Amino acid sequence: MSMPFYVSPEQQMKDKADYARKGIARGRSVVVLQYDDGILFVADNPSRALHKISEIYDRIAFAAVGKYNEFEALRLGGVRYADINGYQYDRRDVTARGLANVYAQSLGTIFTETNKPYEVELVVAEVGEDASSDQIYRLTFDGSVADEHGYVAMGGQADAVAQALKDRFREGMGLAEALRAAVRSLEAQDHDRRLEATSLEVAVLDRNREHRLFRRLPAARIEALLREADDGGSGGGEASGEGASSGDGGSGAS
Repeated sequence: MSMPFYVSPEQQMKDKADYARKGIARGRSVVVLQYDDGILFVADNPSRALHKISEIYDRIAFAAVGKYNEFEALRLGGVRYADINGYQYDRRDVTARGLANVYAQSLGTIFTETNKPYEVELVVAEVGEDASSDQIYRLTFDGSVADEHGYVAMGGQADAVAQALKDRFREGMGLAEALRAAVRSLEAQDHDRRLEATSLEVAVLDRNREHRLFRRLPAARIEALLREADDGGSGGGEASGEGASSGDGGSGAS
């Protein structure tokens, strides 16, 4: 009779973490950064149907990388959490911090109690009345939460993207300048590749709007902002520019 194969808990956790990291690294990157009027989300995502960036609630948005079906389930759960709490209590009681805690508990439970961890990484962001009150939380596959300041990159070659973003980021950037910095940082993964507007998914949380602050930027608006940045413009363009549309789509393919 053969003896059962023993794997230590430490080795199990290491194997799960390695598995999740490899799955996330296979996806395309997403960057989230502050600009003068709010928070900008930019994803390397040519799909028009499967979104990596989505609205969660009034001032809160969600970005993700990894397996689509897994982070789409998390997105839907987040929307339900926000709607129920906003209805039962007050809309102001729904915060990015509270949502990040809920996601952390879910991801942590899945990582420790199931054989297969989620291959996802998330950002939950909330735009405040000014830049100092903006909140950006990064959540990893094991439920770890980090309070990020200024910018964050995840998925793909995240370290290379983050370093490129660090070199380009500055506080108080206009929208056009921030978008150009984000795109250049995404291109740092492959110096021979140039990302076109049609290959990008871009959205903003614009603190100057009323009611719904989340807006997607269509390809024409993205092109105009990139031209403005290349021409040395001030970069402050309004997120509501031509054809900008709201959207709460699914949360993107990897």
